[in-house]
Amino acid sequence: MGNRTVIIAIVNQAYVDPANSEDSDWTMLDLFLESFWLGEGTRKLLDHVLVVALDRTAYMMCRFRRLNCYKLVSDGVDFSGEKLFMSGDFLKMMWRRTNFLTDVLRRGYDFIFTDTDVMWLRNPFIRLSSDETEDLQISTDSFNGDPRSEENYINTGFYFVRSNNRTISLFEMWYSMKDNSTGIKEQDVLVRFLDSLYFSGFCTDSRDFGSVSTVHANCCRSIVAKIFDLTAVLRDWKRYRFWHRKSGYARNETFPYKWSNHVGCLKSWGIPINNTLT
Repeated sequence: MGNRTVIIAIVNQAYVDPANSEDSDWTMLDLFLESFWLGEGTRKLLDHVLVVALDRTAYMMCRFRRLNCYKLVSDGVDFSGEKLFMSGDFLKMMWRRTNFLTDVLRRGYDFIFTDTDVMWLRNPFIRLSSDETEDLQISTDSFNGDPRSEENYINTGFYFVRSNNRTISLFEMWYSMKDNSTGIKEQDVLVRFLDSLYFSGFCTDSRDFGSVSTVHANCCRSIVAKIFDLTAVLRDWKRYRFWHRKSGYARNETFPYKWSNHVGCLKSWGIPINNTLT
């Protein structure tokens, strides 16, 4: 963007392979892109999305969709398949991501990092703080109401970082801990935790269709489950938009529906599903 801000998403073959969807040909990348097309004020943001591919298949599928694509060298490590949360390969992939993002900061770019299982329903920049002293604004699994409280449960699936000496130092320190992650904090970096009312996820659903900017498939274990439940999110969003146009709905009114239950993600953890859930 004109202010040297870029939106970064990272994908591998598992996120562009239709075989990971049980009921359709949608991939995770397709759902991610579709949310920009369906969202309010988000379509133009696609011009500023850089899709970072971890393997050749993901890179070719990115190019096929005529996106801004970058193939990340993975030093001989195969990152193409699905990496389950907290598995060994998952952790290696996360550290490679951190190393890459550190380089982005060194080059003077602010960025929003977004997982591709985050649906962009409204322009999130409107909800981010414009206070330039706030270095890092990060989403939460559970928000306690205080944007400064370190007791919020952070989620690195969506965050905004300003490029400066403090954040570069933080990311360098973060990456240096890859072989000995002991939870050291960088006290000089001012962090703002994002309210889950606006930056929602499956861990804590936003209560307000009229305010939510993003929905993240957090608290979910597999790609198949995420695609199943994120498809439901976009279906809920389209129903909301249709009702909004048809009824002349005012934003401060209460939308008479709730998000669909995250059935796929509950099943991915082996949680029994009540047959009465819809």
